[in-house]
Amino acid sequence: MKSNNRHKSLHLGLLVLLAGAAGGLAEILWVMIYSAFTPVSGAVVAREVTASFFPALAAGSYGIWLGIGIHMALALLLGYAFAYLVWKPFVRSRGPLATLAVSALTLATVWTVNFFVVLPALNPAFITLMPYSVTFASKMLFAVAMGGILAGVAVHEAAAGRSVAGRI
Repeated sequence: MKSNNRHKSLHLGLLVLLAGAAGGLAEILWVMIYSAFTPVSGAVVAREVTASFFPALAAGSYGIWLGIGIHMALALLLGYAFAYLVWKPFVRSRGPLATLAVSALTLATVWTVNFFVVLPALNPAFITLMPYSVTFASKMLFAVAMGGILAGVAVHEAAAGRSVAGRI
């Protein structure tokens, strides 16, 4: 029985990992598309992510890759925080639509705190790279990617005619 619970926890953990990674990759893809049609360089965006945490390393040869790594680590952290602090205890049993709605609300809150509190103090240059509408759209794409994967769990549960929310 104990082994079965570990397997279910591992399954949920992998889904959460996938959800966070999908959100982070959705944002990277969005910035790549935006960069293809504007003078803003995706490399500059990645370097500014690095500059937010390690200013001395941003201009170095690994500044771009470090920025992508930091972004993805934060995406995974955000995915786990959302899944275990919000989704699993409060939203999961309410179905896929609630999952998507609360994902969007949560990521809108994260965007607001980032762009009006954290980044102005941490790295003011970052908030000038792209218009707010572009960065907000990026965060909503994160919400759809992450929420979509987590909502799939609820769809699967409904199709199976049972809820596994209490078992995992």
